[in-house]
Amino acid sequence: MTAGKRPRRPPTAQQFVLEEIRRAITSGELRPGDPIRQDALAEELGVSRVPLREALKILEGEGLVTYQVHRGYGVVSLSMEDLREVYRIREILEAEAVRRAVDKVTDADVDRLEEIQRGVERASEAGDVAEMAAANRLLHFTLFEYSGMPRLVRHIRLLWEATDAYRSLYYSDHENRERVNHEHRAMLAALHARDAEKAIASLDEHRAHAVSALELVFAEESATTPRH
Repeated sequence: MTAGKRPRRPPTAQQFVLEEIRRAITSGELRPGDPIRQDALAEELGVSRVPLREALKILEGEGLVTYQVHRGYGVVSLSMEDLREVYRIREILEAEAVRRAVDKVTDADVDRLEEIQRGVERASEAGDVAEMAAANRLLHFTLFEYSGMPRLVRHIRLLWEATDAYRSLYYSDHENRERVNHEHRAMLAALHARDAEKAIASLDEHRAHAVSALELVFAEESATTPRH
């Protein structure tokens, strides 16, 4: 994995490894199905195998990586059916979070979301997929947390983490990045108006476009995969 620009090193080696693997997955450096070669990765990150194993166990619990006997760890690879199910559950849970949030948000809260969205747009214009994914996550979860329902937000977070490996496939396309920003702007306009149903409709459209784009990716990969 290439280092790139990194923030200051987190306080523990385990946290450092967690952040680096997540960054590699959300940027597309590690793609769905890719193996995680522990010896090479530990050497590259300058850590021992112990914090690396601990980080991989955490990521396995989150559904971001998977372990197979005799093959080791790899980035999780989902079927299109799995992705549709995850996005459908997100649709249900996120709608409730948004309804609750709209009842509670202040003008200052919406201004904060606008500020985060400007960060999404800067990363989008720069073509920085990892940074856009991080800013996008911050935008959505800041909104969800305004619901005041931490258990609900934890469930939503697990669903997001299960599909992190696919976010880079969507954001790598310029048109998709522009679409994301348009949908975010529609959501923010609805929040300014305190219109929960319009905000939910914008998020529904947001997810539907992502699923449609990923269906095309799956279809293209199936077409290019040799048959045995």
